[in-house]
Amino acid sequence: MEYGLKYISHVCEIIEKIKNTQRENLHFVANKFASTIETGNTIFVFGVAHSGIIAEEMFYRTGGLAIINPIFNPTLMLNTRPVTLTSRMERVDKFGEEIIKSSAIKQGDLLLIHSVSGRNPVIIDAALQAKKMGAQVVGITNIEYSQKVSSRDRSKKMLFEVVDLAIDNCGDFEDASMEIPGIAQKIGATSTVAGAMIVNSIIVETCHILVQKGIKPPVFHSSNVDGGDEFNKKLLKEYQSRIHYL
Repeated sequence: MEYGLKYISHVCEIIEKIKNTQRENLHFVANKFASTIETGNTIFVFGVAHSGIIAEEMFYRTGGLAIINPIFNPTLMLNTRPVTLTSRMERVDKFGEEIIKSSAIKQGDLLLIHSVSGRNPVIIDAALQAKKMGAQVVGITNIEYSQKVSSRDRSKKMLFEVVDLAIDNCGDFEDASMEIPGIAQKIGATSTVAGAMIVNSIIVETCHILVQKGIKPPVFHSSNVDGGDEFNKKLLKEYQSRIHYL
């Protein structure tokens, strides 16, 4: 388990780096989440392929906010066959624009976009279109990675350059992190665990901010505890105008 433990230690180092370098950004975004909820607007989240796992992490789950809406496109998800189609589709110009235009995003909403490299057109176009529609846009990306590759978008911009605020996941270039003798490629991605930690920390802080303002956050119970189904049913009904995944 020598290298497995090295990987765990490395992930812990990344999380500590996020804690030390991104705390102001995390708090800023939590305040944006809270103000979005307070004003009667809603929150959307978007990512492609493995980056989309963070969208799945954030919605309709125990301890999560009911009004976080994922944007899923069938050709960008990992159940697409052939799965290599996802890599081709995220490079199609203006596809991201159409995805956002087809969503329920409106003036005053907030869109969180997760992309490790932040270089492909679907992500850049989605961010720019959401801003045109009056939404605030936050990115989670890898700044070092983005600075070592070129944009594939016609704007020549990277995600961190077009969002209102970017959170750095502080991971390794190319995302994979561990070198093992005899293997040319690095192994062990860190963006998923880092991304999940980042978004959950934002949700926790958002709820704390709302409580301080006297606002009860719309948080799901587990459906696997007694009374959980009934509680969640009432929550979904109360916030149905701001929920777009039912």
